[in-house]
Amino acid sequence: MSTIIEVTDTGIGIAEADLPHIFDRFYRADPSRSEVEGSGLGLAIAKWTVDIHHAQIHVNSCEGVGSSFTFKFRARLDAHPLPR
Repeated sequence: MSTIIEVTDTGIGIAEADLPHIFDRFYRADPSRSEVEGSGLGLAIAKWTVDIHHAQIHVNSCEGVGSSFTFKFRARLDAHPLPR
């Protein structure tokens, strides 16, 4: 059993050449493509969070159309339900 979360936007998308690097800390795509500010840490933090939970993250992106990030978390068999 697993939980899947998908986050989709209709932004500028990510260039295919940038996709292998988007989870690297401080990586920023070509700044001339956008006026979006940031430090390049957001996706690195998302990847770190996914990794510590032994989950998976996958991205599909098309320039000019947007991006879709899918997170897949497996259920722990030894997890205890929350008390009521």
